[in-house]
Amino acid sequence: MTKPTFATAMTELEDVVKKLEQGDVPLEEAIDLYKKGMELSKLCHDTLQNAEQQLISLVGEDGEKKPFQQGNGEE
Repeated sequence: MTKPTFATAMTELEDVVKKLEQGDVPLEEAIDLYKKGMELSKLCHDTLQNAEQQLISLVGEDGEKKPFQQGNGEE
């Protein structure tokens, strides 16, 4: 089984949540959906953390990495 993309995982997670929110899912299926939702949630969380780590240091015009500094956009 291949790892789904972030967008695919989010779409699948939304579908799982919708099914569970309806409340008319048999218990066994609800448990399976919950497990799948937790796996998808972890995959999305890990993907976002990885993206954040990549953005922490940016490469400047001189080719050197510089720490990312959060700001409000005003200089």
